[in-house]
Amino acid sequence: MSGHSTYEPSTGFEKWLDVRLPIVRLVYDSFVVFPTPANLNYWWTFGGILTMCLAIQIVTGIVLAMHYVASADQAFQSVEHIMRNVNYGWLLRYVHANGASMFFLAVYIHMFRGLYYGSYKEPREVLWILGVLIFLLMIATAFLGYVLPWGQMSFWAATVITNLFGAIPLIGDPVREWLWGGFSVDNPTLNRFFSLHYLLPFVIAGVVVLHIWALHVPGNNNPKGIDVKGPQDTVPFHPYYTMKDAFAATLFLILFSYFVFFNPTILGHTDNYIEANPLVTPDHIVPEWYFLPFYAILRAIPDKLMGVVAMFASIAILFLVPWLDTSKVRSTTFRPLYKIFFWILVADCLLLGYLGAMPAEGAYVIWARIATAYYFLHFLVIMPVLGLIETPRKLPESISKPVLPDKGAAPAPAE
Repeated sequence: MSGHSTYEPSTGFEKWLDVRLPIVRLVYDSFVVFPTPANLNYWWTFGGILTMCLAIQIVTGIVLAMHYVASADQAFQSVEHIMRNVNYGWLLRYVHANGASMFFLAVYIHMFRGLYYGSYKEPREVLWILGVLIFLLMIATAFLGYVLPWGQMSFWAATVITNLFGAIPLIGDPVREWLWGGFSVDNPTLNRFFSLHYLLPFVIAGVVVLHIWALHVPGNNNPKGIDVKGPQDTVPFHPYYTMKDAFAATLFLILFSYFVFFNPTILGHTDNYIEANPLVTPDHIVPEWYFLPFYAILRAIPDKLMGVVAMFASIAILFLVPWLDTSKVRSTTFRPLYKIFFWILVADCLLLGYLGAMPAEGAYVIWARIATAYYFLHFLVIMPVLGLIETPRKLPESISKPVLPDKGAAPAPAE
């Protein structure tokens, strides 16, 4: 996509390094002069915001791990020690805890943007698949991290979720016992979860590198969903998009800071400030807000095994989106009929999130089943069928055509 490298080493050290390890050339070609569509809007800044969130989580997590004790007897007290006795420990913990929520907020926006503008379509299928894999790793990492404070909600969330594996025929019980490290959620479980929670962010970072690599092969998609026709459709990534990303990241950090400094516990659950007690079950076990849609799908199915299958299928189906969408047009901007169903999907996911926080009884269960049915209907029926029968609006000739006049054409008269 970027073509021949234009990097010229300016110092003797850069010339020496460039021959042996051209890392400066790689950064220059990938993040400075990389040709980027000139019409990207602010929805595209969430890729950079997500990279920032990952860096924050890794740095704060490493420091917190220096003080955390992965022991069922001491984990809860070690978190209190971090909050009360470690210099700026309260800040590190609140940044890390709320950072998970900010991470998922940004990734959900990023994914819905990709769905709206068709960023999963040829030739970007691998880019999309890697993105969904990152999302799956995020879910696993966040769940493992939620258990570490060893509060009531942490303990019982671990108990409920790990017990789901027992519903899988043949392999379910051995997998559950391996996760537990025994026959119930206890000290070995906490040790396993802490080890995996520490490891997975670095795995995510590795997949992010692959994700960026896969992005730089075909280049960015754009709001119009059409391929760039030449240099007139692109601008260098720096300074145009580095400044745009920096501005968006600053606004995002302001929102982040509000939760950290003014409302640090609002996104958590009060029961998690009570030390884990295997003999006392909370009145209403709920996961963190970013898991609620999947929790609603799990509880909507009356059969335990089918509920587990539906929950995992709701994520697995995202891997197939590039092939389920049969439309040749990428951007929903030019698909008036599909646009309606896209926003219904957004509303459906929000409804599932709400229902996941409600008790699994009465009308809540009925609505959860309806919302779950629509979720799968959207991807398995609506998306493929609409791609075949919908007549999209006419696409523009190029990104620059609506903005720049043809070369040599007379300027349009002023109105």
